[in-house]
Amino acid sequence: MVALTRERTDDGIEILRLDRPEVRNAMGTAMLAELDTALTELALDETLKALVFSTTNERAFCAGADVSEQLDHEAGVARMEAFARLYTAVEAFPAPTICVCVGNVVGAGAEVAAGCDLRVGGDNLKLLFPGARLGVPVGPARLVPLVGLSKARELILTGRVVQIDEAEALGLLARRAPAAEAEAAAIALAGEIAQHPAAGLRHLKDLFREYEGTKYRVARENAEIVEFQRTGGGLPYGGVQR
Repeated sequence: MVALTRERTDDGIEILRLDRPEVRNAMGTAMLAELDTALTELALDETLKALVFSTTNERAFCAGADVSEQLDHEAGVARMEAFARLYTAVEAFPAPTICVCVGNVVGAGAEVAAGCDLRVGGDNLKLLFPGARLGVPVGPARLVPLVGLSKARELILTGRVVQIDEAEALGLLARRAPAAEAEAAAIALAGEIAQHPAAGLRHLKDLFREYEGTKYRVARENAEIVEFQRTGGGLPYGGVQR
């Protein structure tokens, strides 16, 4: 079953929509494989001006990992490795990236959103970094550069929900809109960016990565989450069979 839909606009913007509304776009092995294929292909596409991550249902961008997926230990490790590849692909993506943050933006969804260059929030936003709740060593690599060390510590260690007004006040959002209009606002923002020289935008992205050291931080955190899955508690708690 296809878990991802794609659309290319006339001005070179690709829209990837997560499409598992029945589970609020929780990411399982199949969706991760589709994302890996799409992002690998798009990263090589020099005609691409900007990439928008979105959803087919405004109730959620992504509710995190699919905790109902039945996995043995080996498959659980393989899936965590797929999450690590996703986070690397988002961080290293050569063209500007924008995430449509509507409804539940939780766990892996929050990591993808934080890994994008820009975010557009819907008024129903419920952003949550639940690593501490689950014992997973994830979150600091992407959140610290966005909100600072002190606030990132508070959000990750408490695992509390951040709604639209606070997300805007923290500087997490480039735009805000009613949930039903958030994708359109993100595409409009991508259109503004797409008017600039593509080579210059890609070079600027490289500079941001170098100045902020995000490549190192994401690689380090990816190693941590895979090792956690291999030797620690592992996810999903209800699905991994040992």
